[in-house]
Amino acid sequence: MPRVQVAKELGVSPASVTTLTSELIEMGLLVEVSAQRDIADTGRGRPAVALGVRADAQLVAGIKLSDREHTAVIVDFAGNLVADEAIPRTPGAMELAGLVGATQALVESVCAKAGITVAQLSAIGLGVPGFVDSLSGIVHWSPVLSSRHAPLAAVASERLGAPVHIDNDANLVTLAELWFGAGRGLSDFAVVTIEHGVGMGFVLNHRIFRGAQGLGMELGHTKVQLDGALCRCGQRGCLEAYVADYALVREATTALNWTSRETQSVNVLLESLFDHAKAGNSAARSIFHRAGRYLALGLANVVNLFDPELIILSGERMRYDYLYANETLAEIKALALNTGRPVPKIEIHAWGDLLWAHGAAALALSEVTEGILGTTREMAAQ
Repeated sequence: MPRVQVAKELGVSPASVTTLTSELIEMGLLVEVSAQRDIADTGRGRPAVALGVRADAQLVAGIKLSDREHTAVIVDFAGNLVADEAIPRTPGAMELAGLVGATQALVESVCAKAGITVAQLSAIGLGVPGFVDSLSGIVHWSPVLSSRHAPLAAVASERLGAPVHIDNDANLVTLAELWFGAGRGLSDFAVVTIEHGVGMGFVLNHRIFRGAQGLGMELGHTKVQLDGALCRCGQRGCLEAYVADYALVREATTALNWTSRETQSVNVLLESLFDHAKAGNSAARSIFHRAGRYLALGLANVVNLFDPELIILSGERMRYDYLYANETLAEIKALALNTGRPVPKIEIHAWGDLLWAHGAAALALSEVTEGILGTTREMAAQ
């Protein structure tokens, strides 16, 4: 982007942009590159100069830990993918030491693919499901951890020898959409993730909103039924307990008499349930329909509370189109406040786990940038 365009985007003077960007060039964060000429521009003279992020300035890793597999990416300072890796795992909660050990093995593997050492990473972003305090680095509860209030960031940082920044995985998908996806040009939007659980991230005025204690936006654990179905968090009546994969399988076990199939994985059972629904099985269809109605209730509450410009439904479960069928979308409109204006646009992004890892990398890039600029400000103040 040329300096004059930067000035226009930020609403500051070209002289200020020249001064500030010169400092960033000296710091090795920006570089001058040749700007592309307009096709209609046949003029001569010096080619226009633009500014670009110096890709080789930093390298970071982004990691997503989940029930089914752990995924990782290495990206450069411009956000370009350098390498990626995925390691399958046996579902279930792990001890903190075991989870950190698995994280170390994954980081070492993806670094080997990238042809670098772990010591060359400036930071590591780590996403986990559950209740995560990103500021303190503590995971208060997660289905992938057997203990509560675990100091995951501190233990992982010590083991890996690099700064580790953690966040709720739904926040990281939201960050990925903000940096790389449909949210790049939006100031306020929501991302609702549906996989092993139900998560939500919210961007308010171009920034992730986390709440006073960093634990906000837990849409999956808002209550939709008093004394209702048991949620994996230990409480009852959570939205997740009616929409998540384990909730669908629990319903199918009873409705389709699947008691003899308890040894099969959740993914296999979900695929079977989906096949039954597609084949016209009324019980299977009713399970998805019921889940869709509860999802509509949750999304309508998001609309009524936050009035987002866009809601993105993301996660592997979005391939089950019954969850966002026309009747589900119509129910959102019926449950949302009638203001005479249309409800927010809803988009479906059935991304794989690598997108979640990209969000973790965006978190690491953000922390690295803030750290560099913060140090520079301190030096200038002295």
